[in-house]
Amino acid sequence: MSTDNANAGPRFGRGPRRPPRTLKQHLIRRLLIVVPAFLLMFVIVRSGLLDMSYDKITFGKLSWFDNTALVEHLRVRVIQDRLTDLPRNCIVFVVNGDASVNNPEIEVLGRHGHGCPGATPSADRLFMVKVNRTEQSITTDAGTPGVFRPIQP
Repeated sequence: MSTDNANAGPRFGRGPRRPPRTLKQHLIRRLLIVVPAFLLMFVIVRSGLLDMSYDKITFGKLSWFDNTALVEHLRVRVIQDRLTDLPRNCIVFVVNGDASVNNPEIEVLGRHGHGCPGATPSADRLFMVKVNRTEQSITTDAGTPGVFRPIQP
């Protein structure tokens, strides 16, 4: 019982055996996969595509009646429509009314200080958002206080 490779039959499918990869070849192949994948994920996260995709998947017709889901949807819409220059974590939504109210008015505040732009800690009113839950529509007075215009829900 000899295990001599010279007496072994032909290898089917792969041809002659290749020499093993060196450590350098192994690292280069891994880097060729990992670096572009990291850069792609970085671009997707920084551009907001990940937030928009998550919002499209999770925000449904019943989410209009859930204040938490509605606020997260509005946060994505405010950032995407560029209604403010503040970062995502510096925008605060104050819902006037409970979940049973069909037309809540939501104040959008901009935080300052504590990791947000601005020296003194404060929360200034930026604009109002009116939501009609039954018609699934959103209006805002961003840029024109008191004059509401629709935005894409």
